[in-house]
Amino acid sequence: MIKLLQEFYRRHFSDPQALLLALLIIGGFAVVIVTGAMLLPVFAAIVVAYLLDDVVDILERYHISRSRSVWLVFLVFLAALLFIIFGLIPLLSIQISHLVGELPNMLSRGQDALAALPQKYSFISEEQLVDIMTAVRRQIGAFGQSALSFSVARIPGVITSIVYLILMPLLVLFFLKDKARILDWLRQYLPDDRRLMHGVWVEMDRQIGNYVRGKFWEVLIVGVATAAVFVVMGMNYAILLGVLVGLSVLIPYIGAVVVTIPVVIIAYFQWDWTAPFFYLILAYSIVQALDGVVLVPLLFSEVVNLHPIAIIVAVLFFGGLWGFWGVFFSIPLASFVQVLLTSWPRVDDSQHPAEEGT
Repeated sequence: MIKLLQEFYRRHFSDPQALLLALLIIGGFAVVIVTGAMLLPVFAAIVVAYLLDDVVDILERYHISRSRSVWLVFLVFLAALLFIIFGLIPLLSIQISHLVGELPNMLSRGQDALAALPQKYSFISEEQLVDIMTAVRRQIGAFGQSALSFSVARIPGVITSIVYLILMPLLVLFFLKDKARILDWLRQYLPDDRRLMHGVWVEMDRQIGNYVRGKFWEVLIVGVATAAVFVVMGMNYAILLGVLVGLSVLIPYIGAVVVTIPVVIIAYFQWDWTAPFFYLILAYSIVQALDGVVLVPLLFSEVVNLHPIAIIVAVLFFGGLWGFWGVFFSIPLASFVQVLLTSWPRVDDSQHPAEEGT
């Protein structure tokens, strides 16, 4: 066992830079795990500044000074943030309230539909339906109780969120404006010979940067297109469902399956098994197909492809570790792990031949 560990260490950590990089990665994950809740606005601001910095670089190529580029990009970001807070979120809240108020009517119609099943299908008994309805009522009642207690318990969290909304834009501004000073400060604590770290960072920046930017545009395009289709077809809660469909692309495969359930349910209760229901499902399927066949290859042509098993494992692992934000960043983190595995230095046996007699 000791010999196997020595062989593993020789192959992967004989380069001192590899060992230092491993310690930095472990230390970085430890900091995020321990201080993630406390420093959430800082980490969020770093991600946003990372995305906006590309726009600043584009403006600089058009001979606009960095200071002016930073302020222009920041003002656009601030306007978008204010639109989300004061325009989109209140609209979503209204639609959520209407949907919650409509749930009892949906439940009643669902019970009527279930009650008619034994007449159509002999293998379904009335006793089974009674058990199902009782379980559904119990779950809805428990959901209502938890929703009420959650809303009361979240009052301190709302205050904290308001503070975060003030701090995060300021941090984004400072990260963009003082990027060079921050990077110079970090470099003084790194060794002079950091070829390995630089190479890993360049590859990671290319892969994860392309992925994050691509996902931003995919969420925006899919969400707007879906909401527009739902509005044109007169579907209830069109904006809410459009936002959900847009956010669902953050989790490949799983997100599309999960978000389709409320879309189909709401469409069914609005139109029943009539032509508009099938037209809407067809239009929704076309949007999903265009996303998978056209948009994804266009946006992610240079990104490392992850196997579906790797995606599911990443969602489960990082989601269990950090909740919503773990799910949100599960794919970039999985891409980061894959970049590390593919670019990590290895020592071949030909470079260090085994000693005779071993």
